[in-house]
Amino acid sequence: MKNKFLYRRFNLLPICILIFLSSCKKDDSLSGNSKVPFIKMLDVSSTTILQFKDSLVIRFEYTDGDGDIGELNPDENDLQIKDKRLSKADYYFIKPLSPPGSDIKTKGIIAVQMKNTFLLGTANSETTTFELKLKDRAGNWSNSIITPIITITK
Repeated sequence: MKNKFLYRRFNLLPICILIFLSSCKKDDSLSGNSKVPFIKMLDVSSTTILQFKDSLVIRFEYTDGDGDIGELNPDENDLQIKDKRLSKADYYFIKPLSPPGSDIKTKGIIAVQMKNTFLLGTANSETTTFELKLKDRAGNWSNSIITPIITITK
């Protein structure tokens, strides 16, 4: 009786392993094999800045499976940065990060310098965060990343 139970238990083990392995799916966006860009926050130059005087530098890492980040046309703006205090985002130009027409995996770091950040109200300081997204030439938007809380002072 005991041997029969062990036999059935070990017979089910390979089936359970197969079911588990078949349910695993590789996340291409994290591995850089996806055609959709993936970005990851690295750091900011400072979490406290003086309005109109200090620049804020935001550094993030990008990965794109087909390397179509950036535009030749400077009128095309593919980097979206939204100050969470405002209702609309600002857009910035990114030059091509790989030769146009190539289909190669790209990975690197982008540093964005934001000049003239200022207070919106009359208080001596305000806090905000910035949300960033990156678009490739195919029109695919990356995930969003958010900076740490930034304090802006007079």
